[in-house]
Amino acid sequence: QVQLVESGGGLVQAGASLRLSCAASGRTFSSLAMGWFRQAPGKEREFVAAISRLGVSSEYADSMKGRFIISRDNMKNTLVLQMNSLKPEDTAVYYCAGDPNRAYSGSYPTHYAYWGQGTQVTVSS
Repeated sequence: QVQLVESGGGLVQAGASLRLSCAASGRTFSSLAMGWFRQAPGKEREFVAAISRLGVSSEYADSMKGRFIISRDNMKNTLVLQMNSLKPEDTAVYYCAGDPNRAYSGSYPTHYAYWGQGTQVTVSS
């Protein structure tokens, strides 16, 4: 059974940075395409970023380009989302997700079979 556990969320002021981590267990991490999604109150879950199994390919939602960086360490079974220049509209619960069936899953939440419990990010103005 694959488990994904996010950490690193918190309350920060606009313009600050946060580093989210997702620790994976239960399966060889390099066999999972990974992604980050987020959900704000009253809104649908939205795509943030994705990365291929070996970290060669990545993709970002337009509003995150240039501010967020997704990376992975397959030796440490860890997915990371570095978030810079945070804005109040980035406030949401952030989820990591894993897909065991594709080398790269992109922005499609239905591709991801495994989800973490989420970590809250709150950005004050």
